[in-house]
Amino acid sequence: MITIKNSDNQQNMNAYALFHLGFRAFFLIASLFSVISMMIWMAELVFSIKLIPNSVSPVYWHAHEMIYGYALAIIAGFLLTAVRNWTNIQTLHGWSLFVLLLLWLLARIVILIPSEQSLFVGLLLDNMFILYLSIALTIPIVKAKLWKNMAVVSKIYFILIGHVFYSLGLLGVFHDGQRIGIYIGLYMVLSLILVLSRRVLPMFIERGVGYKVMLKNRGWVDVACFVLFLCFAVTDVFFTSPAITASLAAALCVLHSVRLWGWYTHGIWKKPLLWVLYMGYGWMIVAFALKAAAFVAGVPTSLAIHAFTVGGIGMMTLGMMSRISLGHTGRDIMNPPTGVSMMFVMLFVGAIIRVILPMISPENYQLWIALSQGLWIMAFIIFVYLYAVILLRPRVDGRWG
Repeated sequence: MITIKNSDNQQNMNAYALFHLGFRAFFLIASLFSVISMMIWMAELVFSIKLIPNSVSPVYWHAHEMIYGYALAIIAGFLLTAVRNWTNIQTLHGWSLFVLLLLWLLARIVILIPSEQSLFVGLLLDNMFILYLSIALTIPIVKAKLWKNMAVVSKIYFILIGHVFYSLGLLGVFHDGQRIGIYIGLYMVLSLILVLSRRVLPMFIERGVGYKVMLKNRGWVDVACFVLFLCFAVTDVFFTSPAITASLAAALCVLHSVRLWGWYTHGIWKKPLLWVLYMGYGWMIVAFALKAAAFVAGVPTSLAIHAFTVGGIGMMTLGMMSRISLGHTGRDIMNPPTGVSMMFVMLFVGAIIRVILPMISPENYQLWIALSQGLWIMAFIIFVYLYAVILLRPRVDGRWG
């Protein structure tokens, strides 16, 4: 058990805990941002209301804000909390956590101001945020000498490299930098989710279904998934080799299907905090299949990307936030708030509409996008409604954190 001496004003603790641990502030603010940013994207794409400055491509803005904005903020909250547990060393909290969040938030705001100066400042703030986060996660791991966990944290440094590529591309310094930066960010986020899922999802299922079960984890599958995903990401980002990329994607689809089948037990369907993670992982398998089908059958690559993002990243992050926010505030993870199943179903249906229906009825493509955006917005509004008070208030067991 971690014993933390709190330097904050004890009177304020009784009513306010947003900056006690990273998950609180980042989960809440990033979820609000996901609603606002999707509304901006809907206004731009569906209703042709110009809100995104001309200095930024609307498509790249949307991709950047979902990856380097929303997803990275959730990862920041998760890792700042996880590293504290791994190392027994306090991570950013109080004012230092506030400064990190402020860098992230200012970057989101400044980039929407229509001027070349604001574009440069927004990119600089984002790079500062990622660098600050990287260092904040590295220091406790180095102090505790838990070198194996650097494999996880090192991915944040690769995300920083990806964002530098994106920044140079947007500023006109590096040709194709925006595309490279977006794909590096996407694949590093996916890599983090896959690695962390391997660590925690089988444990969550074994402890959460309510009966004894031993799930299958095959060492050769773990090694193959890691190596092939690395090859897949490098090939897709830096080389124009559609056949190789498709072959690697097909292999990853099979390997992750084998892994996920080994984690199956019927009891997950009674526990929304389990089936949402299971199905989120399943969407990433669908995405690998669509990535292969893009070469074999001409399926639009954008559908694979949105299977990765709406279905995979969306459901996995929403599910993890819902679970962590309960467990780390002293609440019972076996009894989540009424309404969590509804928001998970909304996001799942939204992923189907965004990924599957355009293949069935491409003439209604704009409608499918609008419906998917609406369901995303509603799902995250429900999360904020259910979890805002939980994230703002201190732990129910009286502990600090």
